[in-house]
Amino acid sequence: MNWQEHIASVSESGKKQLAILLDPDKLVDSGMRQMVLRMINAAEVDMVFVGGSLIVDADYHATVEAIRKDCNKPVFLFPGSATQLTPHVDAVLLLSLISGRNADLLIGQHVLAAPQIRKWNLQTISTGYMLVDCGNPTTASYISATLPIPHNKPEIAAVTAMAGEMIGNRLIYLDGGSGAKVPVSPEMISRVKQSVRVPLIVGGGIRTYHDAQSAWDAGADILVIGTAVEENPDLLFDLCNARNHC
Repeated sequence: MNWQEHIASVSESGKKQLAILLDPDKLVDSGMRQMVLRMINAAEVDMVFVGGSLIVDADYHATVEAIRKDCNKPVFLFPGSATQLTPHVDAVLLLSLISGRNADLLIGQHVLAAPQIRKWNLQTISTGYMLVDCGNPTTASYISATLPIPHNKPEIAAVTAMAGEMIGNRLIYLDGGSGAKVPVSPEMISRVKQSVRVPLIVGGGIRTYHDAQSAWDAGADILVIGTAVEENPDLLFDLCNARNHC
């Protein structure tokens, strides 16, 4: 399956989607991993993202392989750097950090990754990744040495997303980061959605049914949850229910 075309087709139909972001460092233990995957497999999640800004586990590749083997959803790599590349995924979100001015995360890591991606014949989806200040410093902003877009500046996010689409990004991803205090604002989501024609992913700070409903109503095509589900596993099923009522 061409996953880029599939995501675009579902978004164009108006159907909302839900992704869960898994941190491989937290799933090294097989018992914990199996418990999390049973929950995901039982829920109506549309896709799984695997990766993060910083991965320190030496068994990373084996962990991702085990996740894909036991997961009944498509698994997409959400890589913080070229070192996180693995063949054990359905596609790679090829992230360009367009909210920052760090050349290494705009093209440098991509140059390093390209030969291995070609060797493994991995599908890639060019993704304009935008960090948003949602109330606290994040690993992503620290590791990338960039400033996030201010939470109250939707116009900056809108024109940044517009530029990302113009240079070829097939997805736009607004992210408040892991453990964000508040979600990306509905106003920012709406402004960005109006400025682009490609699917919009939104993550960070989504902790309740209301948060999810507000983001989808504002224009998000795909919502990403991670930390909140670790704190409240039942939230996953609540959000699936919210999506089904959009």
